[in-house]
Amino acid sequence: MADKHLSSQFDSDLKALCSSLLEMGGMVETQILEATRAFSEMNVELCKTVIDREKLINTKEIEIDSACTEIIAKRQPTARDLRLVMAVSKAITNLERAGDEAEKVAKRTRRIIRSGAEHKINVAEIIISGQLALKQLRQSLDAFARLDRDAAVEIVLDDRQIDEEFRAFVRKLTSYMTEDPQTIATGLDMLTIAKSIERIGDHAKNIAEFVI
Repeated sequence: MADKHLSSQFDSDLKALCSSLLEMGGMVETQILEATRAFSEMNVELCKTVIDREKLINTKEIEIDSACTEIIAKRQPTARDLRLVMAVSKAITNLERAGDEAEKVAKRTRRIIRSGAEHKINVAEIIISGQLALKQLRQSLDAFARLDRDAAVEIVLDDRQIDEEFRAFVRKLTSYMTEDPQTIATGLDMLTIAKSIERIGDHAKNIAEFVI
């Protein structure tokens, strides 16, 4: 009876851990959504919201990481259960870094707004990349929640779309900066934003790979 009770408690701990991961994922999704919105709308208030909220994600990562450590120390999981705990630990690191990239998008957007140069460069590829990265993160978290290997494999393959949009924007940006040197400062900020979005896609892909 005691063994059954311990097993039941362990299952409960694992479910709570996965729920916390998905909660953190939802927080990061919101950050990415609002950071990309702030960029597409050049909305300084949304930039501030994203920047201010980053601390909450960092706190959540520390909380979940502590829970992972406690489960390993108290329950000493083996085989599949241990792999799950370690996957959660790695996934929250990627989520935290994706949140950092969203904050970077917001900070660079705020700088572009303050410079008054937001309308000089066509940014269609960045907008598309942001939508793709957000979709990819949602799908990765869904695959993690269901431990759906097939869905995770598709996400890994789909990551190329974001890379293609990034490369297309870099080519266009190079042309803009060559033709008009006054766009160089803004162009470099936008390049940082595009790279941050590409990295968000990479972090989403990493989460999918943990499922596999």
